[in-house]
Amino acid sequence: MNKKIFERVIKEAEYILSTKETLRNVAKKFHVSKSTVHKDIHERLNYISPQISQRIRIILDEHILTRHIKGGEKTKEKYQSLG
Repeated sequence: MNKKIFERVIKEAEYILSTKETLRNVAKKFHVSKSTVHKDIHERLNYISPQISQRIRIILDEHILTRHIKGGEKTKEKYQSLG
């Protein structure tokens, strides 16, 4: 694995662990695509550090469980600001 990619994966993982941000927000922060972050976290990180990968998987699973609630809140805010 390229050293640059290795360092990016570690930085992304540390950022997710410290902030519990979504993959989309991590992608914006590191100026890469969401697909790249997804591949970094789900494939490359597991190769580099399975322990960190498991910790991040817990955070991402929590995001999946709460996304419908966050989406509903955003929609509610949108229509309240229009009215």
